Amino acid sequence: MSDAKNPEAFSLNCLELQAYQPNRYPFLMIDHVDEVLPGKYARGYKNLTMNEWYFPVHFPDGPNMPGALQLEALAQMLTVAITTLPGLKGKVTHALQHTVRFKKEVLPGKKFEIDAQVISWNRGICKGRGVAIVDGEVACEADMLITIPEILEQYLPRPTRPE
Repeated sequence: MSDAKNPEAFSLNCLELQAYQPNRYPFLMIDHVDEVLPGKYARGYKNLTMNEWYFPVHFPDGPNMPGALQLEALAQMLTVAITTLPGLKGKVTHALQHTVRFKKEVLPGKKFEIDAQVISWNRGICKGRGVAIVDGEVACEADMLITIPEILEQYLPRPTRPE
């Protein structure tokens, strides 16, 4: 499906995005990708209902989305921005480094809107930035480095054997 603003961008519903994101329930932290331009950006959301597995225990008297899962949602959206590039569908990614800032609690009944931008993509390493919005306010933001190990390993130095 093309976007009128950018004819190369497309959307992914909850089933289609699973071809580009290896996580599954309960650790798939995105529900829909509204727009993705491979190698550039991905935007979408997670609808948070009281039925999410973490709300009853985090915390019983004041449920909110754990920060680690907020970061995971940002990283998963960045993964979609990369794995939609030709030849990368279904590739597994790993985190290298994240710097995250949490700005407000994310509560049940809210829409967690995610915008992930690719800053650079080279030799299997993606440098990116993610921002999550709830009720028009920034809930969290992160600078991230993720990798596709299968690609990165091709560029790592090989150990030499002593003669």
